[in-house]
Amino acid sequence: MPLAQEATPLAPRQPHFAGKAKRVIHLFMAGAPSQLELFDNKPELAKLEGKPLPPSVIGGQRYAFIRPDAAVLGPRFKFGKHGQSGAELSEMLPHLSKVVDDICLVRSVHTDQFNHAPAQIFFNTGFSQPGRPCIGSWALYGLGAETQNLPAFVVMSTGSGLSGGAALWSSGFLPTVYTGVRFRNQGPPILNVNSPAGVDSKLQRDTLDVVGALNRRRLANDGDPEIATRIASYEMAFQLQSSAPELMNLKSESKETLELYGCDPDKPSFARACLLARRMIERGVRFVNIYHEGWDAHSDVAGNVKSNAATTDKASAALVADLKRLGLLDDTLVVWGGEFGRTPMVESNAALGRSQGRDHHPQAYTIWMAGGGIKRGFSYGATDDLGFHVVENPVHVHDIQATILHCLGFDHEKLTYHHAGRDFRLTDVHGKVVKDILA
Repeated sequence: MPLAQEATPLAPRQPHFAGKAKRVIHLFMAGAPSQLELFDNKPELAKLEGKPLPPSVIGGQRYAFIRPDAAVLGPRFKFGKHGQSGAELSEMLPHLSKVVDDICLVRSVHTDQFNHAPAQIFFNTGFSQPGRPCIGSWALYGLGAETQNLPAFVVMSTGSGLSGGAALWSSGFLPTVYTGVRFRNQGPPILNVNSPAGVDSKLQRDTLDVVGALNRRRLANDGDPEIATRIASYEMAFQLQSSAPELMNLKSESKETLELYGCDPDKPSFARACLLARRMIERGVRFVNIYHEGWDAHSDVAGNVKSNAATTDKASAALVADLKRLGLLDDTLVVWGGEFGRTPMVESNAALGRSQGRDHHPQAYTIWMAGGGIKRGFSYGATDDLGFHVVENPVHVHDIQATILHCLGFDHEKLTYHHAGRDFRLTDVHGKVVKDILA
């Protein structure tokens, strides 16, 4: 990369081809929602409840917390068909059912990982261990930024905690300018965004200009991309002092919009994060991650799903509807899902105080996508009658990653970065675009 570009590492760049999506909002449901209570209706499980699955179905699969001969647990909720597409959804998703004709359900996702941290890192970075760039970092590396007033890649989280930690939004071996910027749930979105007493805007600007000149001189001598990151970070911090408070002030939103999301503008919530995500992409933010933790239903899967669906369903559906209303859905890709699925078998362990739960299940689960070049009102893939194996149109996590990059205008095999003697990519050496779900 020429030196002039190193000084502006977030300058807008053209993708490999004209992608239909210009930006991404990724709603990551950490802990792994139960597809069997939300998206993948399996009446046969109800008939088999209390009995073990046939050994021929399970094969040599190992589990974290249950024996392979654990009894079957039937679906805890009713399902119904919705919209012109007739897509089947759980009664726990009354709001998503209203926008089901605007989303694409992928019911045949599978992953290589069966524990939370490696699976979360795998979905977000394409590798099971920390150290690789995440999807948002690859998007910035390939496209650059559309705004100079806000970070181009913003991370928010709601819930109880992330197993994968900051590795989920790390730039890995890419320059750190491509790392996601995490916004806080309470108080100023970023620490120290307010100036200390006695420091006015002119003094800050003059100081930054002097520091910037020194950094650019060092950059010219050394060519270290981390110096370019430092320059960009100082400038962004200065811009955030005015842009961040305006962004976070939801009082300008109409009462109807706040009610659509179910958002109290003064209280941190998943709904507030979704509305902020919409405001961010309106202001040029390229990639927004919202992590909602708490879906790990080793006990009381019904209560877990009911609680988390009540927290996320309305706002997730509102985000799709609001983007569509504003004419932003066509070029904004929305992705919803977790790191793996849940078992058809029950998890019950008196010693751990667990009952009526489900264990980790990497073989089959569901995500949904909307906008940004994805078919609307479409369901793709299927699992067997027991929800154990994918039997139609399997979609690997690498395929999801390849498809996201395709929607942004990239050939996932050609978006690479040379590191440690070889070229790396998000999809490692695997993955294919899921062409059947493209609009």
